Amino acid sequence: MSVSERLWNETRLWNETEERRSRDALQTRENFPVATRLLPARHRAHLLNVYGYARLVDDIGDEAPPGERAALLDLVERDLDRIYAGTAPELPAMRNLARTVTARAIPAEPFRRLLRANREDQVVSRYGTFDDLLGYCALSADPVGHIVLHVFGAATPDRLALSDRVCTALQIIEHCQDAGEDYRNGRIYLPGDDLRRFGCEESDLGAAVTPTRLRGVIALQAARAGRMLDDGAALTGRLRGFARVAVAGYVGGGLAALSALERGAYDVLGAPSRPRKTRLLAEWSRTLGRR
Repeated sequence: MSVSERLWNETRLWNETEERRSRDALQTRENFPVATRLLPARHRAHLLNVYGYARLVDDIGDEAPPGERAALLDLVERDLDRIYAGTAPELPAMRNLARTVTARAIPAEPFRRLLRANREDQVVSRYGTFDDLLGYCALSADPVGHIVLHVFGAATPDRLALSDRVCTALQIIEHCQDAGEDYRNGRIYLPGDDLRRFGCEESDLGAAVTPTRLRGVIALQAARAGRMLDDGAALTGRLRGFARVAVAGYVGGGLAALSALERGAYDVLGAPSRPRKTRLLAEWSRTLGRR
């Protein structure tokens, strides 16, 4: 079997369970809260197709054999080229995505940025400054918000700018929650200059309980994310209908996650820091009523 055939078979196997995994994750993970279930089937289907693409790209970037990740990402990019050339893609997740791209006229750039983020993950494992991390979030997080706004037909320049604040904040919160797991996978997304300022060693991320100095770094990132989320929450006031419901859910999920981090005294290594459903629903409701 040739290398290309083997890579194709591995990618096909990932796709055989992609729709089920995407549906399960969309319903259960904090970034896709219960509000999503209130959306009409047509919107949920498009969001699932988008999430299936993001999940495929992330799974390749994180779980495929390291030496084969670049080639597998190339397969996905070739299918993306096919979609925008008007020809049929080969991968199942990409065929699903093609239906959404066509129906909602979504531009290619956000999808290409998500690919670039995963390519960066293969060569960059540390971020020296918070600005460096923001640059990464512009590739790994902000495009998702652009795609979601296009799904709802609500992508305008002012809304996209506010969406970037929300999505970057959500990504930073996730980096705080997953700092231990990321470290075990060989990556540190917490800014290096902040770690040094608080007197942290990289090995602190492997501790059973988060050292006090590392909690300070986590708290700093959470505060930054909170300010961005507060700024970006104005997006909900510029949306109507189901777009407002969905975006309020994302913002509410981020606020609830920040509350969970604070409640756990920023001990992200000792116990999972996940929001309570009651707090998530309360934040979603409060955000939904924001003007």
